[in-house]
Amino acid sequence: MKATPKVIIVGAGLAGLACALRLMEEKISFIIIEASKSIGGRVKTDNFEDFRLDHGFQVLLTSYPETQRLLDYEALNLHPFFPGALVRWGGRFHKIADPFREPLEALLSLFTPIGTFDDKLKIAGLRERLLKEDLSKIWSTPETTTLEALKKEGFSDELIDRFFRPFLGGIVLDHDLNPSSRMFEFVFKMFSEGDTAIPEGGMAAIPAQMAKRLPPGSIRTNTRVVSIQDGIVNLPHGEILAAPAIVVATEGSQAAKLLGELSVPPSRPVSCLYYAAQEAPVEEAILILNGEGAKDGPINNMCVLTNACPHYAPEGMSLISVSLLSCSDEDELDLEATVRVQLKEWFPDDAHKWRYLKTYQIPEALPDQTPPLLSEVERPVRLRQGLYVCGDHRETASINGALSSGRRAAEAVLKDLAG
Repeated sequence: MKATPKVIIVGAGLAGLACALRLMEEKISFIIIEASKSIGGRVKTDNFEDFRLDHGFQVLLTSYPETQRLLDYEALNLHPFFPGALVRWGGRFHKIADPFREPLEALLSLFTPIGTFDDKLKIAGLRERLLKEDLSKIWSTPETTTLEALKKEGFSDELIDRFFRPFLGGIVLDHDLNPSSRMFEFVFKMFSEGDTAIPEGGMAAIPAQMAKRLPPGSIRTNTRVVSIQDGIVNLPHGEILAAPAIVVATEGSQAAKLLGELSVPPSRPVSCLYYAAQEAPVEEAILILNGEGAKDGPINNMCVLTNACPHYAPEGMSLISVSLLSCSDEDELDLEATVRVQLKEWFPDDAHKWRYLKTYQIPEALPDQTPPLLSEVERPVRLRQGLYVCGDHRETASINGALSSGRRAAEAVLKDLAG
């Protein structure tokens, strides 16, 4: 007969897995209950016709403190992207690059129409300042919106519209740049400190690596939690699990539903369309941004994933990811047709030959971070003794935020169990 676990974790996403790993370090018994058939939460990868399709365009920033602590980067076999972007503006593509890691490319970037010469000096200055700042300083800086912070830095409207809106907008999923300035500075610091990369096995390799370290049988999938009471988790068909501590590690809306004492956090949507091509439209592993805005079409950003990691597609094929900062009621094929029109304008010799693969529409892709939602960056994970909550809705909307909140929840559990 199995011993009753001391902790029940509801949800096998990154936060739940991070919580479990921290409990395991202290030899505290636990079980993870997951509603779906697989782990990872929103960090998932499908094998579709031998293509690796992540659920939305996702990347790992190697400078994240929590992933540095938890993940084996070498085993993930990370493939980095070029530190810069191609910006579509004025009917052409213009390359901009990190002046510290790609000095020659950055020198050429000085002569592009994506912002002024003064803008490019200001980017270098911002990078230098943030590299020197501790995260605690960023978290304590007075909060405003990202747009207001960029204007305060003195960036021109041209640079904000042509670069920052699609670049940062693609990270926080808000083209209007309403999210917190704290999130902006955190993300900009992380991009400056390390690589932007994808694992050879797709983003799902991240939760898979974490789960592999857990004891056999400690994750129970395909099991939906019906309700939660103090010390009790109710499952379908009258099954009941009991434990001194329960950690709800689901996405925000589900956590609010199960707990009944949290407000439903607002979230941001995204759609991601995948295409297969015989030839890549660009040679580099580089992010392509729509600097024209909505008047040019719905695309915010795109990239050729196989330029970074060839393992994302069958040999000799290219995999193209296209992101929209919205979800649509439009029929899938109608939406694809709309996107294809814009792709043909960008790549008139190639896009008509690309084979459409699949669309992912994710209404709750990221928790919203509009002020004052990050006025307290590390929101409480302990609701009361015996009941805890974690997820990126309790911290920054990022892989780092999910992992950090899971660790904090575990530490709150450990403190209460020891007390």
